[in-house]
Amino acid sequence: MHQPLFERQVYIERRRQLQSKLTNGIVLLLGNEDSSMNYKDNCYPFRQDSTFLYYIGIDQPGLAAIFDLDENKEILFGEDASIDDIIWTGPQPLVQELAEAVGIAASDKLATLASLLSAARAAKRPIHILPPYRPENKIKLANWLNTSIAQLHEFVSEPLIRSVISQREIKEEREIAEMDKAVSISADMHMAAIRQARPGMKEYELAAQVEAIALASYGRLSYPVILTINGQTLHNHYHGNTIEDGQMVLVDAGAETTMHYAGDLTRTFPVGKQFTTRQRELYNVVLHVLDHAVSLLRPGIQYKEVHTQACIKLVEGLTAVGLMKGNATEAVAAGAHTMFFQCGLGHMIGLDVHDMEDLGEPLVGYDDQLKKSTEFGWKSLRLGKTLKPGFTLTVEPGIYIIPELIDRWKAEQKHSAFINYELLNSYRDFGGIRIEDNYLITNNGSQLLGKPLPKSLEEIEVLRKG
Repeated sequence: MHQPLFERQVYIERRRQLQSKLTNGIVLLLGNEDSSMNYKDNCYPFRQDSTFLYYIGIDQPGLAAIFDLDENKEILFGEDASIDDIIWTGPQPLVQELAEAVGIAASDKLATLASLLSAARAAKRPIHILPPYRPENKIKLANWLNTSIAQLHEFVSEPLIRSVISQREIKEEREIAEMDKAVSISADMHMAAIRQARPGMKEYELAAQVEAIALASYGRLSYPVILTINGQTLHNHYHGNTIEDGQMVLVDAGAETTMHYAGDLTRTFPVGKQFTTRQRELYNVVLHVLDHAVSLLRPGIQYKEVHTQACIKLVEGLTAVGLMKGNATEAVAAGAHTMFFQCGLGHMIGLDVHDMEDLGEPLVGYDDQLKKSTEFGWKSLRLGKTLKPGFTLTVEPGIYIIPELIDRWKAEQKHSAFINYELLNSYRDFGGIRIEDNYLITNNGSQLLGKPLPKSLEEIEVLRKG
């Protein structure tokens, strides 16, 4: 029988806590289904919805649950496997057995759920749902709630979203242990890439070594591997280039454990045995920014402030090498740093690599005191709000030299008081550097998640020469 991920009592208590924050109506949580890749029976690897995993703990497709807040009742819905199913999947537990395993007393068929929701609507009872992101679930919800897909947003419950976020954002000790495991596997993935890269290899040969570590640790990737000599492209999943001496490889890769917690690390290293002078200079700028940002992590500080201070440190470093000029604080206030750093310093991480992003960045990464910016660079900061003990997050500064951005801004003479376009133009083919680690916010500071992964120039070059 399929066991729940943690002990039964964990899920009973999590649901009790959630329901205590809501007043009336029905909470509907949908698990995910198998999703067809290129024909019906050839499916993408199944991934359960993270909020469903958090409260229900059953890692199987085709399930839904309701919590009736007025009648203090929980029901798990699904279909028992038919003999035709069993031929292909082997014997499966009954839905009632699954329910009992996580402390839910009642179970029923999905058809009953449809009529139950219809009756609730007729009685004008509130039905609370989270924003659906899977097409299969949008179609089911539209049918069950007798509405159109376009109008499903009317059922999305902000009180439910806020309640889920307030629980999931504070990681329990058992979750932190899983995240340590995920990040440690992720570190092994990066060590494989740093040690095995050789001039003349294809990016895909190296990417295969990275993914193999995740699979060999009884996990899988927490997101598609970014492994590229074109590190200036932020989400570059192309792996067809040959890597050559003089270039750098940027690897952004993480493992997801069998419990579905994620790691997310990035390292940048030379294809040859050592960095070039320019690469060394800019690598050290990014490393100093990372160290500075980490030194600021503590409860009570806004992550937007950590991002801002990191950007000022970045400009100071770029000014020292001649790529920027003027006052660093003024340059950041003007947005000139976004020529080199177009994204945010980090994001929440947990059951999702961008934790709870399906619930919406404005509520996950921000709060009633801090709204998300719409400005270039700043709008890509996924996490801005005040940090609390129990938060787990990434810190991932970088420098990205994007020729198209240079050409556009230079033509407009944009931020010319802060950017040395003449020198910058000679860096057009530089690429990108990112260094990323994962942290837990503690009562008085922060703690690195997982085992340490080398990141100093000296450590990286020793590994490359090994």
